[in-house]
Amino acid sequence: MLIVPRASAAADDDDAFPADFVWGASTSSYQIEGAVDEDGRGKSIWDVFSHTPGRVKNGDTGDIACDHYHRWRDDIDLLSRGNFSAYRFSTAWSRILPSGGGAVEQRGLDFYERLVDGLLSNGVAPWLCLYHWDLPQALQENGGWLNRDTSATFADYARVVGRRLGDRVKHWAIFNEPNVHALFGHGLGDHAPGLKGLPNMLAAIHHLNLAQGRAVQALRAERADLRLGTIISLQPARPSSDNADDRRAAERFDAMWNGACLDPLMTGAYPAPVAADFAALAADGDLPTMRQPIDYLGVNYYAPMYVMHAPQSLFGAWFGAAPAGTRFTAMGWPIDAGALTEELIRLRDRYGNPDLYVTENGACYDDPLTADGTVHDDDRIAYLREHLAAARRALAAGAKLRGYFVAARQLRMGGRLQPPLRRGSRRFQDAQAHAQGVLSMARAIHKKSNAQKLICGMRAPGSGCHSG
Repeated sequence: MLIVPRASAAADDDDAFPADFVWGASTSSYQIEGAVDEDGRGKSIWDVFSHTPGRVKNGDTGDIACDHYHRWRDDIDLLSRGNFSAYRFSTAWSRILPSGGGAVEQRGLDFYERLVDGLLSNGVAPWLCLYHWDLPQALQENGGWLNRDTSATFADYARVVGRRLGDRVKHWAIFNEPNVHALFGHGLGDHAPGLKGLPNMLAAIHHLNLAQGRAVQALRAERADLRLGTIISLQPARPSSDNADDRRAAERFDAMWNGACLDPLMTGAYPAPVAADFAALAADGDLPTMRQPIDYLGVNYYAPMYVMHAPQSLFGAWFGAAPAGTRFTAMGWPIDAGALTEELIRLRDRYGNPDLYVTENGACYDDPLTADGTVHDDDRIAYLREHLAAARRALAAGAKLRGYFVAARQLRMGGRLQPPLRRGSRRFQDAQAHAQGVLSMARAIHKKSNAQKLICGMRAPGSGCHSG
């Protein structure tokens, strides 16, 4: 099943994106690998959480997921055929260090080495993320991210992976969305490890920030030629009304969601609206350790956040109503490509115009298969086209945007883990085609003056493209 570009009369300049602009796809270990009990892998917090009755929709788990652990060669072939120039994946900490520390499971490192070598041999640059929310359960039982010792253990893990793969992997992300992990996993209890309460969330944020700084130091000590960055979910926070309480709530929400993980890294301080919340957690030397020079910042963007005053919520502010007329994805997320441009320009102005990559972007929609075997994917196509145009506007405004990674599978967890994509299922094929198609579209827009800007519905291979 493929997405086939369809010609359009509209034209784009050949230099809409720079020649060295990176086009990639993003995944994560627990969401795709499967093989949770193979080759010495230890349990992670998501293994335990997803097997707890009532935690995950339909009782789904990542036990099999996309079976990437066994079928990684097929997946690399999909990336190669989709003309991806980069692939962002995460390593599973408990596959490499089953207990979180101590003895290294060489079979886990062997797997990632095979994956990296396979990507390189197919002309796809590996982008390695060290942590995408799957803490080893053994460390959770010793306090997890509530225990500041976990930050040192994480740096040891980073050192192990860097020593094995740093000669071939040159782009490294320390974390994926530590802000989301702390809020939903440690404040609200909707993600693993299922903890609740503001003190837990604050401790998790602080210790994740500390772990990030220590990991950057550890990797720099291993090799001087690595490009190190991190990835944060960054979305503009807007008041849901003109009410003064809602405006103040939006400022606090922005500081907690966008700033609490970004500002310590970039400025060495917590944002003023939330600084007092973290004061008791900060030991001498913590903030200087958190502030580390990085080579790029990864931006995961999906939607703006409309915020209201909510005194009974976790930190006094929560999601409110979007303006009338707002369009939404199937998950109920507002659609506003302009907010992506806004966020990239804000990063330009507030943090010294760092090198930026959109490391996740995409949309979840229902994909009904019509009688003729076609999925008319117009909503997702429109979403992607609008957001690619927003990326071009940020570039034109001087933001140092260096690449765009589509989220290859919409496993975003807005309260509960969504069902894994079973290999061979229609949803898996749709996601596969979506990932291939967006890169085909983006590269066409980049390369052709008479850009192929529209995409036909998905059909079985060889069925051609419908007209009209």
